[in-house]
Amino acid sequence: MATVHEIKTVEQFNELINSASPTTLVALDFHAPWAAPCAQMNAVFETLASQTSPSSALFLSIDAEELPDISESYDVSAVPFFILLKNNTIIQKISGADPTALASAITSHSGTSTLSVPSLPPLQPVSPTTESTNPSTSSQPVAEEEDLNTRLSKLVSAAPVMLFMKGTPAEPKCGFSRQLVSLLRERGVRYGFFNILADDEVRQGLKEFSDWPTYPQLYVDGQLVGGLDIVKEEMEADPSFLKGE
Repeated sequence: MATVHEIKTVEQFNELINSASPTTLVALDFHAPWAAPCAQMNAVFETLASQTSPSSALFLSIDAEELPDISESYDVSAVPFFILLKNNTIIQKISGADPTALASAITSHSGTSTLSVPSLPPLQPVSPTTESTNPSTSSQPVAEEEDLNTRLSKLVSAAPVMLFMKGTPAEPKCGFSRQLVSLLRERGVRYGFFNILADDEVRQGLKEFSDWPTYPQLYVDGQLVGGLDIVKEEMEADPSFLKGE
């Protein structure tokens, strides 16, 4: 039964990767704590590891935000994201919460004959940040929500291009925010930004306002473009996208 190694440092990662046999499958699980599908797929990843011989596969779990040097080196722009390696060479990538695809890939490349496909664990319900069980005060949260939505409407339109990120452009606090700042900088885009770590009300409220659960988020003319992966796709599809904004 293989063990999932939780990677804490780049040095630990390099040591494990370099010590693996050229014939050993190395499975990398990139995740982030704020993404519910990651929690589901982490459980699937551990279940698959428990069915695999340690001599045939090495399972590594990586927080994509805490270790941006690793995630950026593999061009990870969304989570959950899985990469399979042999002899330090990428042989397959799997994006998103797809247990069947992950199990099939590990089975194929590790030589394991009978990997059962685990189902996704149920998502845990998330309670709203403002809640009232007293009918006499039920109008108060509604008013507060309206006030927050008004504030968010103004924030997303505060500049022609607005970036909601973890940290600041000078000190990004996650790898995804750092990559998006770099993309904007490379194109000479002028933009406003908001550090969502400094305001939890905005951090939580914007997820519902935009119907987009992760950060960073990029807005253009008050309209949501998306996160890092969507912005990358837009830039690749249209070289003039945001050019010199």
